[in-house]
Amino acid sequence: MNADNPVLKTLTPIARLLALLAGYLLLGLAILVTAEILLRRFMNISLQGGDEFGGYVLAILAAFGFSYALIERAHTRVEILVERVGWRTQSLLNLVSSWCIAVMAAFMAWRAYATLDESLEFQSLSGTPLMTPLWQPQGIWFVGLLFFGVVATAIAVHSTLLILRDPRRLNRLYGIKTLDEIIEEETVITEDNTGAIKP
Repeated sequence: MNADNPVLKTLTPIARLLALLAGYLLLGLAILVTAEILLRRFMNISLQGGDEFGGYVLAILAAFGFSYALIERAHTRVEILVERVGWRTQSLLNLVSSWCIAVMAAFMAWRAYATLDESLEFQSLSGTPLMTPLWQPQGIWFVGLLFFGVVATAIAVHSTLLILRDPRRLNRLYGIKTLDEIIEEETVITEDNTGAIKP
């Protein structure tokens, strides 16, 4: 699907990389929490900062995941309504939804920058024993939200062009996934040495 979509063809590799980084951060957090539990249980030792880093990781995870979820059309939609209207109405609804997400993403990035700027101005530190400079996690968080804003805006602009030229393609690229698309994604096709295709 991304092959015939210039917007997603350009942005998907970056979104996938950010999503992978977020996944590794989550894995690291899981290891840290496990180590914290074992050390407390068996050695009565606590790693300082597990809670603090957990909060940072979850915020970064969400920010990095938004873009990939948008590209994969994984955000929640009210399918029961959209599936019962004609393709022209669907294209209008998809256009409106793309612009709503773009505006919300831009707002989130703007507020994230305001928070980051304030932390830099006042050299804010976390209220924990680690005293982490808040601009560090907030900077990473802002990058994720900024990229989400770029992706959402690019999709909204592309949707606007498509509704004027090819509304059906707009539905295909940015609408709700069809059952066939979901099945295709869930089915892994491999080809053995004899050329036979097997699930």
